[in-house]
Amino acid sequence: MKILINGIQSNLRFSSAHIIPGHESCGYIHGHSYFVDVEIEGERAGDFDFVVDFKDVKKYTKAMCDELDHRMLIPVYNELIDIKNFDKSKDSIFDLKKELTVYLKIDGKGYSLPSVDCVFLPLPYTSAEELSKFFAESLARKLSEDYDNLEYVSICVNEGIGQGAMYRADIK
Repeated sequence: MKILINGIQSNLRFSSAHIIPGHESCGYIHGHSYFVDVEIEGERAGDFDFVVDFKDVKKYTKAMCDELDHRMLIPVYNELIDIKNFDKSKDSIFDLKKELTVYLKIDGKGYSLPSVDCVFLPLPYTSAEELSKFFAESLARKLSEDYDNLEYVSICVNEGIGQGAMYRADIK
């Protein structure tokens, strides 16, 4: 059985700025008002014969949205982004959070940003495709801690009404 959660109606939203280095039009800092749709399939189980409790799904997904809301999304593993004093092969993203200011060079343009205004993501891009994969895999891991009846978690990260990317993370 499947459950569906509509991101607009369930307030699973975030607004963020990002850049896709090397892209003709998205290679400039710009932003979106994203919303996140969730689909989960699994067997009904437990005391109430639920696939999964909607409350849990919304709580975890909303927490992820809140972490990204009103921040600059930085894909740490993008080859075209150079982060000063950060070695992508050995340094931790958590080290970047400790800095007061982060210094970036993207396509020859220099940026200095307060690190508290940024979210450093372990991604090559902050495209809707990569964000949907990030959300789906994170939510699948979190729900697997409490549920053993789930088959997959599918997430659609929408950059606006009518355009989004969907990723399915299989659990079993």
